[in-house]
Amino acid sequence: MRVIAGSLRSRPLLAPAGLGTRPTADRLRETLFNVLTNGAVDRITGAAFLDLYAGSGAVGIEALSRGAASVTFVEQGAPALAVLNKNLDSLGLRGAKVQIEKRSSVRFLRGSVETSAKGRFGAVFLDPPYDLAEEYAAILGMLGGECAGLLAAGAMVVAEHRRKQPLAESYGSLKRTRLLEQGDAGLSFYSLDEL
Repeated sequence: MRVIAGSLRSRPLLAPAGLGTRPTADRLRETLFNVLTNGAVDRITGAAFLDLYAGSGAVGIEALSRGAASVTFVEQGAPALAVLNKNLDSLGLRGAKVQIEKRSSVRFLRGSVETSAKGRFGAVFLDPPYDLAEEYAAILGMLGGECAGLLAAGAMVVAEHRRKQPLAESYGSLKRTRLLEQGDAGLSFYSLDEL
C-alpha cells in the first residue's frame, strides 16, 4: 500500500496483519478521491475529513496528503490502532490536523452530537468489516438522522461495501447520489437531501 497523490505521494503505508482489517485497495482509493476532488465541488481541500473504521488510516492519510484541513480517525481495534499510529509517525502526521478516537464509530458519533460539533465534516468515509452489515445501516442512519448536524453544507458520505451486498438508496435524509463498483467492492456516495 502507498499514498496515491498529493504531498505524500508514493510514501509506503503499513497494513494490519491477518484478515480482520481489509485496507481499501490503492485503485479503489484513487477512484474515491477522484470523485471527491473533481467536479464543481472539491470536498477534500481545506475540509475536515472523518475516517470511520479507520483501520490502517490509508483513506484519512490520503485525504491529508490531498489537502484536507484535518482528519479524525475513529478505530477501536488494538492491532489496527497500532498500525495507524505507526503510519502517522512514519509520515510525520501528528498535531492539530490529526485526531484519533479510540472508540466505536457509533459512540464517536453520539459523543460528537452531544458536544455540538455542528457542521464540522465536509467528507465522511466508512468501511466497516463487510460481515458487519448492520453497521452500515446504523452509521448511515445516524448520519442521515440524529447526527446529520455534524455534516457541513454540501458534505459527502461514502461507504465502501461488498458489491454483492448493495446498500439502500437512502438513510433518513441521506440520499445516494452515485454508486461505483470495482472488483468485489462498491462505493456508495450519499449527500443530505436539502429539500
